[in-house]
Amino acid sequence: MGGRVALEILARAPERVTRLALLDTGFEALAAGESGARERAGRYHLRDVGRRAGMLALGKQWTRDMVYAPRLTDIALMSDIHEMIGRAPVAQFEAQTEALLARPDRTALLGDIRVPALVLCGREDGWSPVARHEAMARRIPGASLVIVPECGHMCTMERPAAVTAALQSWLAG
Repeated sequence: MGGRVALEILARAPERVTRLALLDTGFEALAAGESGARERAGRYHLRDVGRRAGMLALGKQWTRDMVYAPRLTDIALMSDIHEMIGRAPVAQFEAQTEALLARPDRTALLGDIRVPALVLCGREDGWSPVARHEAMARRIPGASLVIVPECGHMCTMERPAAVTAALQSWLAG
């Protein structure tokens, strides 16, 4: 949700933002119709898993679609991700779910961004796909776009060196 929070800060206090990095995120509101209904059902399903079996069980199910498939067998990576998710209270996940389902459309805001912007995502991010990031970068004047290969939605954990290098290059540019 970091990218959504960053866009909200930009919408409310643009004078406080000097650079903007949007990683594995989105900018549109919940889709109407069947697509939005599927997203809502999927998010509520995960919420219900958390309520019924706890956040660790939720995390183990959730990450199957978030992490680049060949990395799912990386025991150290998956343990770190599962532990991180497992530490969060179910109430926090519930609140994030409701916030995401009620998220505002920030399409119009993107064209007004006048600070250096980096748009980055994992090539295999199934939650926030490359096409969405390409569209976001096209709408932000002068945005830099970086696609991290062999990486899913958890880019900072899946490919920390590649993400760090992209951020350092962008910050130096």
